[in-house]
Amino acid sequence: MRIRSLGTRFAIPCVAVGLILSGCSSGSDVTPGTASIGSTNDINAHDVADLRDGGNLRLVLSSFPESFNFLQIDGGTESTADVIEPMLPSPFTSNAAGELAINHDYFTDIELTGTDPQQVTYTINPQAVWTDGTPITWEDLRSQAAALSGRDPGFLVSSTSGFERVEKVERGVDDRQAVVTFAKPYAEWQGQFSPLYPKATTESVAAFNDRDRDGLAVSAGPFQLSDIDRSQNRITLSRNPSWWGATPKLDTITFSVLDSSAWLPAIQNNELDIAYMSGIENVTAAKQAPGVVLRRTPEPSWSHITFNGAPGSLLEDPQLRIAISKAIDRQSIVNASQNGVVDDPKPLNNHIYMQGQKGYQDNSAPISFDPAAAAQMLDDLGWKLNGDVREKDGRRLELRDVMYQQDGWVQTAQIVQQNLAAVGVKLIIQTVPGSGLFKDVIDPGNFELAQFSWGGSVLPLGALPQIYAYDPDNLQGNKARIGSPELNALIERTMSELDPVKAMELANQADQMIFAEGYSIPLQQASGTYAVRENLANYGAFGLASADYTKVGFLK
Repeated sequence: MRIRSLGTRFAIPCVAVGLILSGCSSGSDVTPGTASIGSTNDINAHDVADLRDGGNLRLVLSSFPESFNFLQIDGGTESTADVIEPMLPSPFTSNAAGELAINHDYFTDIELTGTDPQQVTYTINPQAVWTDGTPITWEDLRSQAAALSGRDPGFLVSSTSGFERVEKVERGVDDRQAVVTFAKPYAEWQGQFSPLYPKATTESVAAFNDRDRDGLAVSAGPFQLSDIDRSQNRITLSRNPSWWGATPKLDTITFSVLDSSAWLPAIQNNELDIAYMSGIENVTAAKQAPGVVLRRTPEPSWSHITFNGAPGSLLEDPQLRIAISKAIDRQSIVNASQNGVVDDPKPLNNHIYMQGQKGYQDNSAPISFDPAAAAQMLDDLGWKLNGDVREKDGRRLELRDVMYQQDGWVQTAQIVQQNLAAVGVKLIIQTVPGSGLFKDVIDPGNFELAQFSWGGSVLPLGALPQIYAYDPDNLQGNKARIGSPELNALIERTMSELDPVKAMELANQADQMIFAEGYSIPLQQASGTYAVRENLANYGAFGLASADYTKVGFLK
C-alpha cells in the first residue's frame, strides 16, 4: 500500500497495487469513482482539537524493507518509502491540487536565487535536529548531493535525482544555510533532498550502502523507529522526543507485512486501520465491514508490463516488442480490474503524466491493440509459426512473465497469455514473493516481461532520467535495459528546461519516443480506493497531497 506524498519524489517500484480482477459489478452498492487525478482528496479532514491524544495507527506493507536507506538501490521501494515518511525531512509539502509549499518544520525558506547559473538557497529551521542531537546543517545537504551525484559508482543509488547536475553545495550565511549551484539547469529542483538523510549516512560508500540496511540509525521527524520485529514482520514507530514541531496526536505507528490476500480480512477483523482495495468484490466487502468507510482519490501510481530489451536478449529488437504490445488488449485488462470501481475505466496512455494531470496526452498509438497487425509484424520479422508457437533461427518465442505472487497480477498475466497465444507467442507465468521480486529477479534481468507498478509524485519529470535514460554501466531504475542516445539527449533537454510549459512539451516528445521503442506497456492508473476506519482523521486517500503526521489521529 502506498499513500503518495512529495516525501518520496522519484518513482519507486511497487509490487502490489491490489489489482484484484472482477467479472462484473452487479449487486454492488459502490459508486464508481473517476480515473483522473483532481484537485481534491478524501482524508476525513478535522481540526486536531477533534482528535483524542494517543492511539496506534496500524498500516500494512507488502514486503519487509530490504534497506531503510531509500536513496540506496535496495531501499528504493514503496515499503521503505512508507516506513521512513514520518521520520525524515522533506523540503516541500503538497496540497490536493499538487501545489507545493515550503515544509517549515525543516526549512524557514527555500528560494531559487539564480538561473545563470541556477542556484537554490536552503535556509534550515534553527530548531531542526537529528535524533542523536546533532543539528541539521548545510553539510547534510552537501554530503547527500555528493553521494547521489553518480561520480562515485560505489554509491549504489536508486536515482541521482538531478544531483549529477549539481556543481557544488556551499555554506551560506551560517551552518543552517546551504547554497546549491548547478553546472546545468535542473527542472525539478524542488524534489531534491526529499527525503534528506544525515551526513553520517551519505558521507562514505560503506555507510551509504549498509548503515541503514537493518534499521534507520538516525532520523528527524515527528516519529522515530522504536522496534523491528522480523519474526512477526512488524515495524513500530513512536513519538520522537527530540521533535521540535507540533506534538503528534498518535503515540505509535505500526507497520505489518501481510500478503495482499490478507488485507481485506485484516480490515474486516479490525486488525488494520487502512488498506488499499480494488476489484468490486473487495471494495464492496470492505464497505460492508463494521466501522469501515471507503475513501477514494486517484493517485499517481500505475501498473504496467516492462520488457527486457537488454543486448542479446530475446526481445532486443524494438519492433518485436511493438508487435507483442499490439497483440495485448489493454482495455480488456483495465475493464476486468477496475469495472465497478472506476467510472469508464481507460488504459493509461502516457509514461510520465497521469490522467487528469496537467501535461497528460495520449501517446500510445504505436502499441494500439491490433492482433492482425501484430501477427503480420511477427511474420515480417521472421518469426514463423511452427505449430502453436513462432520460431526464428532455432529460438522459440516463449516469454517468461514475472510478477509479485498475487492473484490480481496472475489474472492480468492470464489475459496477456490468451492474447499472445492468438498470435503464436507462448507466455510462461512466473510468480515471485514480493521480497525477492526486484533484488533477485528484475534487477539482475532474469525475465522477458515483468509486471509491477511505479509510484510517482507531483513532480513527474524525475522519472525520465531515472527510468528511461540508458547507461549500460549504471542502469539505476532502467529495469528494461532499453534506451538510445537520442532519447537520452531529449531527456537531457527536458530536465534542463526551467520553463514548465516547454518542459511539458519536451516530456511528451520523450514519451512518444518511449512508446515507439516498445519500452513498456502502461495498463492502468491506481483508483486510490482505501478501506479506512471511520474514526481515523486526516488520513486516507491523499491523491497528490502529502500527509501531516502530527495531525493524524482518531476522533474523540
